Amino acid sequence: MANESAQHPREELRHFLRTRRARLGPADVGMPVTGRRRTPGLRREEVAVLAGVGVSWYTWLEQGRDITVSTEVLDSIADVLRLSRPERAHLYLLAGINPPPALDLSGVEVTPEVRQLLDAWGRRPAVVRDRYWNVLAYNDVARAVFGYDGTGHNCLITYFTSPRYLAMDERWAAAAPAVVAAYRADAALFPGDPEFRRVVADLASASAEFAELWERHEVGVPVQAVNALRHPEAGDLFFDATTLTVADHPDWSLVLYNPQPATDTATRLDRLSRLRLADSA
Repeated sequence: MANESAQHPREELRHFLRTRRARLGPADVGMPVTGRRRTPGLRREEVAVLAGVGVSWYTWLEQGRDITVSTEVLDSIADVLRLSRPERAHLYLLAGINPPPALDLSGVEVTPEVRQLLDAWGRRPAVVRDRYWNVLAYNDVARAVFGYDGTGHNCLITYFTSPRYLAMDERWAAAAPAVVAAYRADAALFPGDPEFRRVVADLASASAEFAELWERHEVGVPVQAVNALRHPEAGDLFFDATTLTVADHPDWSLVLYNPQPATDTATRLDRLSRLRLADSA
């Protein structure tokens, strides 16, 4: 028989709060230990006082009653219970509130393990981008295919300004609305974030096409569209792009480009790799 708590978030919330409370003692939160304690962990009234909420209200919350909960109160309770980032998001979901946005990891270095994964994609392009679609790392094939040189690249800006994409005018125009709609959906997860506004403002001043599409206010999820570009040496390249979330850095996306079947993209990539090896010899 399936676990009933999985079907009832409020019941799951009750068990979750009890177990988080039980793992902490008064000394863990800077409170003096007074009297004999029959059970380990903090008492409900202690959590309520530290969180700045009423004892009855916190008791009702832990009992799984259908009460109104605000994000501010949940944050206070999460702080008192020393919840980790995944635990805090779990608390929000159980209480019926959207989890807080992920932390900004833009200043975190890409790990060697992720770089090894990029290289392991072999003779296919692969990149890691952040929440703003800024390119954080890429393999040698992506460098050759997309014309990357150093840092400072952004996937959205590249799509609207790179001659390699714009040369495929019909395919580019067909995919551009979905690209903009996906970026708007990502930006909506972080309202007021100045970096999203900067990317949009910079690109709108450089691309009239983007400015027009952005003003449509269309929102959508990334689609499995064909990524097409014209390379100055390899010619027309067509990829199926798959976007994966990096588990321990949810703000990062791993984008893997695979040559589209029924095209000669794989052969052209191999030829491009041989040219690069010959140039470096």
